[in-house]
Formats: sequence, structure tokens, C-alpha cells
Amino acid sequence: MISILETFLSIQGEGYHTGQTAYFIRTQGCDIGCHWCDEPKSWELNGGKKTTPNVLLKEIRKTKTKIVIFTGGEPLMHDLTIASNVISQAGYKVHLETSGAYPLTGEWDWITLSPKKIKSPLPEIYTYASELKVVIHNHDDFNWALDQEKKINHNCLLYLQPEWGKIKEMKPFILDFIKKNTRWNLSLQMHKYLNIK
Repeated sequence: MISILETFLSIQGEGYHTGQTAYFIRTQGCDIGCHWCDEPKSWELNGGKKTTPNVLLKEIRKTKTKIVIFTGGEPLMHDLTIASNVISQAGYKVHLETSGAYPLTGEWDWITLSPKKIKSPLPEIYTYASELKVVIHNHDDFNWALDQEKKINHNCLLYLQPEWGKIKEMKPFILDFIKKNTRWNLSLQMHKYLNIK
């Protein structure tokens, strides 16, 4: 059984897979508590509803998407081994969005690592990250991004993403950083611009 806040079909709005249809599974529980969090309702570990991987798969099959994304909250507060295997074996690409602060469980086609200074990622997650997404809220976050870059594998894609409430203030500094650090790319929360969930 996994604690789930919500599930929904939508469009991935961030990172490499921006614009692609995906089925989102938002797990319940997060002890990091970012002040810019979009879903503080997901923080309480014992909230939400308990469900099984087979029930999730039944709902996923009602859609035409081929991508399933576990997000949160912090999904790795749960053991996702069975859930990821059941969904993957049914023919879906299984993605994980995580802060990396908890041990990695499950088998994943794509891992988005979004590290937080409040609770740093465990060292082993950097080996598996498909993309590194650093949220830029203030100027110190650029140093954090460069520090994180040193730890990831050489195939990992790098993204800077302005915190929604700081876009106008931080935009020129983000663009300047990317011009000087060309391995980094810009990620925007397109779902917010388009006002979709």
C-alpha cells in the first residue's frame, strides 16, 4: 500500500520531457518543506489515501499515455519497488521526480533529481540521475547548482528553473549563468504559464 495525495493525467511542464502527456502519481509525505512548494497538502505522511500498485495500474490503463511519473511530496519516503515494477511490466515508461534525500527504490526509465539545500541528496542518487533540476530562488542557488554539477554522472542533463515567484528578479542572472555555463539549460514551469494542472 502507498499513500497517495492524488493522481491525474496532464502534460509534463518541466525539464527534458516538457510538453509530453503523462499520468502523475503524487505520493503523500515530505519532510523537506520548501517554502515555494506547490503542494504543501502532500507533506503529511499519513494523509491522503492508501492504494495498491494494481489499483493504480487499472486507472493508468484508462488513459492513452505511455509515461507515468511518481512525484510528491517526496516519493522515496515510500518503497516504490513493487509499484514501479508492476507499471513498467505493463509497458509504461516510469519516471521519478525526487529530492534524492531518501534511499532509491524501484526501477526507473527516467529520474529527475531536484536537490534541496534543506536536506541534501544521498550520494548514491547522483549515479542514477537522468536530469538535474536546480530551482533558483536566490543568488546562492547558483553556487549550489555548480556544487551539484560536480557530483552527477556525465550523461545527466542539467537544468536551472526559476522559482515561480522570482522569475522577473532572477531571469537576467539565470540567462547570464547559462551563457557562461553552457552545459546548463533553462527549464520553465510551462504548466503554470498555460494554467493547467
